[in-house]
Amino acid sequence: MLKTLLIEIGVEELPAVPLLKELKNIEKKYADVLQKYNLLGEFEFYYTPRRLVLWHREFKTAQEDSVEEFFGAPLHVAYKDGEPTPAALGFAKKCGVALEEISTANKGGKEVLYYKKDVKGKPSSELLPQIVDAWLKSLDFGKSMRWGSLDESFIRPIRWVNVMLGDAFVDMQIYGVKSSKTTHLHRIANFDAVAVEDPKEYFEKLAAGGVTLFQEDRAKKITLDINDIEAQNGVNVEVDGELFDEVVAITENPTALLGSFDAEFLALPPEVIITSMKEHQRYFPVFKDGKLTNKFVVVANAYTDDFSEVIAGNERVLRPRLADAMFFWQNDLKNGLSTTGLEKITFFKGLGSVADKIKREVQIASVLYDKFGIDASKEDLTAAVELAKADLMSEMVYEFTELQGIMGHYYAKEAGYNDAIALAIKEQYLPEGEESELPSTPLSAIVAMSLKLDTLLALFSINQIPTGSRDPFALRRAVNGIARIVNEYGFKFNIIEDIKALSGIYENEVDLEKLENFMLERIKRYYKVNPSIIEAVLASGERELYAMGQKIAALNSLVNSDGFDAVSATFKRVANITKDIDLSGALDVKEELFEDASEQELYSAFQEVTSHPYQSYEEELDALLGLKPQLDKFFDNVMVNAEDATIKNNRKALVASIYKAILRIADIKEVSI
Repeated sequence: MLKTLLIEIGVEELPAVPLLKELKNIEKKYADVLQKYNLLGEFEFYYTPRRLVLWHREFKTAQEDSVEEFFGAPLHVAYKDGEPTPAALGFAKKCGVALEEISTANKGGKEVLYYKKDVKGKPSSELLPQIVDAWLKSLDFGKSMRWGSLDESFIRPIRWVNVMLGDAFVDMQIYGVKSSKTTHLHRIANFDAVAVEDPKEYFEKLAAGGVTLFQEDRAKKITLDINDIEAQNGVNVEVDGELFDEVVAITENPTALLGSFDAEFLALPPEVIITSMKEHQRYFPVFKDGKLTNKFVVVANAYTDDFSEVIAGNERVLRPRLADAMFFWQNDLKNGLSTTGLEKITFFKGLGSVADKIKREVQIASVLYDKFGIDASKEDLTAAVELAKADLMSEMVYEFTELQGIMGHYYAKEAGYNDAIALAIKEQYLPEGEESELPSTPLSAIVAMSLKLDTLLALFSINQIPTGSRDPFALRRAVNGIARIVNEYGFKFNIIEDIKALSGIYENEVDLEKLENFMLERIKRYYKVNPSIIEAVLASGERELYAMGQKIAALNSLVNSDGFDAVSATFKRVANITKDIDLSGALDVKEELFEDASEQELYSAFQEVTSHPYQSYEEELDALLGLKPQLDKFFDNVMVNAEDATIKNNRKALVASIYKAILRIADIKEVSI
């Protein structure tokens, strides 16, 4: 029999960020609990800041009857001289029956003790207290709290529990709270508990009482409100995705409202105003004609027809925030952009101060500048690196740490530094993730690379190597960032030779092998291709990052083309023939030793393929793999391992020459498809 099932867990206001982080796991964890109790079925999950709700349109009122089978010891172990052994007696006790009720069955070719019993399914109403308890305890929101005299903890105190199977109340006690057929509406509508007789009345009373239960409906309402604000005022509201999800999570009756602040604050850098509004107040910034305006959008959770006081209250709260920011801005401008004081800030124990880090980054940047030969001033590069961390001493960055680099950009411009230096300071941390923008100029790119390389080398020099998921200095992200930068700008950076050269900067010896392996492991995850393609390129010995990326792309394109299976088979045969040949030395092929026309044909085709330069690795690799017809004919017409050792070695040298040319790009035999 099937009935509806409603489970509502009422809590004090849930913090949005921990809830959203766990959100992707909540339904799966509930499904896992249902699976364990043999009651799995379709359900929906809803949340507001004050409740977690599970809703089944159809739920089994009881577990299905089942059969349990028990297998015991083999008969020769269970009985000795016709008498039951402890193994037999223990098996009967485990099954909860007399030994006479135990039968036998064949298992794995042996006759063993066997017992089968029919298990009557339990009513769901008996199991629901255990199910709800197990589900709640499976949730991981990070920090949790205790309340009252409870030993148990949860993200926030649980204040009410309502579980209804059909219209029947399910009695249970969770976290010290006894269930009841009640719920809570929006606080402004009704502060006290409200009785509900069945799920239909539950949904109706919530809707009438100012609670939009379905998070999708709250998101739609906020979006429509913002669209109306834009249309009515001729503005554009910048909707940050993460912030939008937060306001959906912290509201039960959302209404987007347009507020304003004093225009004098527009003298602040836009990022300061936006950060202050987003981080402290959860406001959305408003733009007109591409410029930030003195307006903001707040999503209120009020239950009223008159929002004037709500708007005024939010305007009053924002003003002192912006006034503080203006004070910081003006003070910082008076003090100027200076690195004085950075020598007192420790970068990491054993690695000196931030000032010491800057000195190392200057050295790295100088090496990269000379190596890459960019069209920019070296003096500008040095100035950008030296000033990149100066804003750490500013009052603004002390208050808004996320504006590091951005504020340095503004302070540098105010101090009269040119745009190239200011931009490099702003972009020093890019890219900050897979979807992040890259530095926009070669000079900025070198500044960003220098920062990342120093952090990598410095921490590896004191054996601070990430383990497991622990990576407090984001070294894995640093490797990804370096790979993205070199691929974007075509910088030729070798993770063996160049890293070794840079490691001389550090007092402690850098474990170069560990660092190389760490970087390669990240690079294998960075490229979203068949892993064997990356292994094939690495097997060629390539360690220069830009060339590595080009070769991976080239091989990936050919591997995914039609007919590569047949090509792969031929060249894996070539690899097998040449496996005992030293490809590092010269391979001497003598045309006068050719005995069959196919040898000359293959050699001439190979000479033609290698006689001119190619515009890309893909073009070169395609040409080399295009020797398949000549190779197939060669294998059909001659025996490579001829009896005459001179002929055999000449033929092997011919085949090896071809594979050596391919191996310069990738080791084809490593590719698995």
